[in-house]
Amino acid sequence: MHIRDIFAANPTTFSFEFFPPKTDEAAEALFAHIRDLETLKPAFVSVTYGAGGSTRERTHNLVVRIKETTTLDPVPHLTCVCHAQQDIAAILERYAAHNVSNILALGGDPPAGTAHDRTKDAFQHAADLVRFIRAVKNHPDARGFGVGVAGFPEGHPATPNRALEMDYLKAKVDAGADYIVTQLFFDNHDFYDFRERCEIAGIKVPIIAGVMPVTSLGTYKRIPELALGARYPAKLQRAISRANGDAESVKRVGIHWATEQCRDLLDNHVRGIHFYTLNHSHATREIYKTLGMKA
Repeated sequence: MHIRDIFAANPTTFSFEFFPPKTDEAAEALFAHIRDLETLKPAFVSVTYGAGGSTRERTHNLVVRIKETTTLDPVPHLTCVCHAQQDIAAILERYAAHNVSNILALGGDPPAGTAHDRTKDAFQHAADLVRFIRAVKNHPDARGFGVGVAGFPEGHPATPNRALEMDYLKAKVDAGADYIVTQLFFDNHDFYDFRERCEIAGIKVPIIAGVMPVTSLGTYKRIPELALGARYPAKLQRAISRANGDAESVKRVGIHWATEQCRDLLDNHVRGIHFYTLNHSHATREIYKTLGMKA
């Protein structure tokens, strides 16, 4: 379903993100979690995309499998990094052939440990990629692909000038983006401030809040790296510290914090919540249950 139709049908959307596993065995384990979360009837699910070819084919395969064997609407990520224009065109043609309706267009990060020359990429900025996707004519839907872009409530580390960052976001929307999904955050005030600044900038597309529950000490330590420097509020740090390293206690703290975030976001009329699942279903299910959400 085209993302515009999804928003028209759902006053608040709930969606999940997965990343493509590196092995066939892990792929099957992930699909069991996808099947579990399918029962919650999310508005859509997104699938991340590795730079430099590391997981690209697995992304494509997972997206097509979700589309053809589940009731879910997959939204594949697509990045500018390491792509010639013909590469992007071929990927979009494949998705169009499988009736994939939407794309999340991102600038992307260079492959780890390499000296990638970004000047050789066909698209230097996400706005350029959005414009190219919106120009595709061979999609079964006459409107073409629906397109999402990323937003950063705490600021993008590559653009410390927050006013300039908002100009870049507005450029992505003006290029044809249908919605914004934010990087994860742990303080809702950051999201509300970001939403207000978007309004001031004349950005009128739906803004979906990205939420990731802390489910382990390992996750707690990795999230700032995964999310380009996500900030933990002191109250969350203190609560994690009180767990004294006990795995079950850390998980309960993280799920409780994320649940309270979601409750507050819903009370403040968030347009959608996007759960970064880290390829597991338990935490998302617990949050749903506590919030009283019904499939």
